[in-house]
Amino acid sequence: MIRKCMLLVVSLLLLPISLIAQGGVVAPEDLLKPLEDSWPTYNGDYTGRRYSALTQVNRATVKQLTLGWMSQMSPGVDAPKPNGGDQRRGSRDVVRSIVGGEGPGDISIRGGSIKGSVLEVDGTLYVTMPDNAWALDARDGRQLWHYFWKTRGGTHIGNRGFGMWKGYLFMETPDDYLVSLDAKTGTERWHKPIADLNQGYFATPAPIVVGDHVLVGVGNDIDSPGFLQSFDAETGDLQWKHYTVPMQKGDPGESSWASLDAARHGGAQTWITGAYDPETKLYIFGTGNPTPAYTTGVRGDKDNLFTCSLVAVNVDTGKMAWYYQTSPHDMHDYDSAQTPVLVDGMFQGKMRKMVLTAARNGYYFTLDRVTGEPLVTSRYGLTTNWAKGFTPTGAPLHDPTKDATVGGSLVSPNSSGTVNWQPPAFSPETGLLYVYEVNSFSIFYLTDLDPRGSMGLGGKEEAQIGSAGSYLTAIDYQTGKAAWRHRYFGGGASGGVLATAGGLVFSGDGSGSLVAHDAATGDPLWHTRVGQVTNAPQTYMLDGHQYVICATGDMLWSFLLY
Repeated sequence: MIRKCMLLVVSLLLLPISLIAQGGVVAPEDLLKPLEDSWPTYNGDYTGRRYSALTQVNRATVKQLTLGWMSQMSPGVDAPKPNGGDQRRGSRDVVRSIVGGEGPGDISIRGGSIKGSVLEVDGTLYVTMPDNAWALDARDGRQLWHYFWKTRGGTHIGNRGFGMWKGYLFMETPDDYLVSLDAKTGTERWHKPIADLNQGYFATPAPIVVGDHVLVGVGNDIDSPGFLQSFDAETGDLQWKHYTVPMQKGDPGESSWASLDAARHGGAQTWITGAYDPETKLYIFGTGNPTPAYTTGVRGDKDNLFTCSLVAVNVDTGKMAWYYQTSPHDMHDYDSAQTPVLVDGMFQGKMRKMVLTAARNGYYFTLDRVTGEPLVTSRYGLTTNWAKGFTPTGAPLHDPTKDATVGGSLVSPNSSGTVNWQPPAFSPETGLLYVYEVNSFSIFYLTDLDPRGSMGLGGKEEAQIGSAGSYLTAIDYQTGKAAWRHRYFGGGASGGVLATAGGLVFSGDGSGSLVAHDAATGDPLWHTRVGQVTNAPQTYMLDGHQYVICATGDMLWSFLLY
């Protein structure tokens, strides 16, 4: 095995210079193409499917998949840095360091994990963690440059990755800036504020670029309004800002709140990158929970639009075209900020343009993506119990007896949900959506009896008391029923999902392994123990080799066939 690895490294070093040039570009039209050789945006392409057309690694060959290289990221401002690339090569060349940021320079958040997508363009990988970004050689993991952002603070829960446009990269920072870098050198082009750190905002999503629009979301766990913004890719100038709760008298959704003031403090954060339909020019994304989250307080007993919803906006104007609320009057922090998946396919004998989402609340939805019309609703969590039926639009109907109470209410799923931020995948070959399913239980206790409620996520205690199993689940979008479930033991599923035309689904199993499953049956075909997988696996083709990559904490792993 070691001899084969060394032969591959030597062969890569002997490649012509023209083949190993670094620093490519992503033309706007490139993002409209199906996902194949590269990985140029958060979900690979605009559809959110995380489905690669590559077939070199397939059901027959996956057993020959083995380690190509691994590279460890070292966050922080310290320099010089020895190269963190291929651990067998012993390279000690210094990585170019670039420093930016508005902070004092003495705040350095150590540790962290690679939780986002790794872009691959023209032989270069682009990796992020909070306050940090790297460019790596996609052939051997050799680090090319490291960018460090001097933070002013903020919540460093994670970073979902870069957006890319032409030769420019875009990332968000925990202290609420949008930063643009030159992809070839890592040099900062500009940075722009996107939210007010003093109001509790922090920024984790991966920007997505549509035309010259850089679409940017935010997060917040206090009582502040959510919003989506569009910045000019060249200049960084703000193009438009769309609030996800009513902000002015007469705004759509105002009547779904007890008062306009409650709506203005109502949450609906834009945590996760969405999907884009070029035919309708609609950008479709999910929103977070209402605030206060667990105590009704000032928000009343109404639906609280547009929290826990899928929202479609025109990418040129930021105006809402439609919405669908997956958790009306949420009382359990069931964000609907999961990745939406766009599918063109048959539904009840007719071709439909659809959007699919498996929500954190334990329910699955198929919608018409042009109009937002609900087509399918199903309870996909085996133990989900917080609703007492369905609304006229097919959404789960809130059951007040499952709210937090002084004596405690038994609820499934817990506040982390059947799935959280981890992206799903969809295969057009099988017609199945692959998603995590965590069947957990908690007792929710009400600790604040003040009728005004508590700020943000306060006012309750949650005692997690057990699980009925964690699965990788394949859902038929036409029925909402599970075609198969594969149970994961240990820590449950982790990282997210990748589907390929090779008939495979890749995922972290939660107990320290990267696993390849048969996409049609769920049967495991290959695995390797690398540790807890912290991002969704990805794949790309380079020099005739199909690579499969994933991260475990600060380590990036790369596998290919021998």
